[in-house]
Amino acid sequence: MDQKIAHIDKLSGKILVFGGVYSNLQALEALKQIAEKEHIAPGNCICTGDIVGYCAQPEETVQLFKLWGAKSIVGNVEIQLREHAEDCGCEFQEGSRCDGFSQLWYPFAQSKLSENSLDFLKTLPNNLHFKFAKKKVTVLHGSYFNVSEFIFKSTLWTVKQSNFEATKADVIIAGHCGLPFHDLEGGKTWLNPGVIGMPPNDGSPNVWYAILDDSKENFNFEHKTLNYNYKLTSKLMQNGILPQEYARTIITGIWDNTEILPPFETGLQGFGIQL
Repeated sequence: MDQKIAHIDKLSGKILVFGGVYSNLQALEALKQIAEKEHIAPGNCICTGDIVGYCAQPEETVQLFKLWGAKSIVGNVEIQLREHAEDCGCEFQEGSRCDGFSQLWYPFAQSKLSENSLDFLKTLPNNLHFKFAKKKVTVLHGSYFNVSEFIFKSTLWTVKQSNFEATKADVIIAGHCGLPFHDLEGGKTWLNPGVIGMPPNDGSPNVWYAILDDSKENFNFEHKTLNYNYKLTSKLMQNGILPQEYARTIITGIWDNTEILPPFETGLQGFGIQL
């Protein structure tokens, strides 16, 4: 498989992992402050991709990310943007509401990004490998085989297992699906820290990330919620161009639709995150 893969020999201490900034500058600012408060170096802050997305400040978000010095892999959105593709590559069903919304926010993001930001996106690898707490860790977006594949807590373990076999990882940190979860089996850990750009359909405006630590040389992780200035994010999205349904989701914490979700995750809408 032709992929650009970044290798880091070893990381230690606390690691902040997150996904889907989605052009949400206010959430990124708040998360950067958390990292600084926790004394987590930029090199130990890792994004699972989709720095750009649904919200109103794509250029400002990429520039802050670049200034921060955190690490990221590419999501499907970065791949499409840097290749000047016509759509976001999310593999939404044609004619669906998500597909229709993407025809609004994706061209908006394209129109706002500078060449400097696009050049930065071109530097991002497809996957990231490192050793941490005696574990081999791989960071990917959707799956190793398909950057746009949605993998959830309810996704069969056999699907996840094939990713472990391909990457030879003990831990996979993934993004794309928008929901935080972890799944453990046979000494392997699939961890999705969630996204910070959009709430996870749980009825709260707060967003999610995770912190890893190697205390006592063990692999430990904790899911965390992030409170930020979501009212400003929503207000900025009400610009007559972006989907107002997404601006509303920023406030309510409820998705406009559950088209991408399996039955189990659909049934949890508005009932909080079940970890």
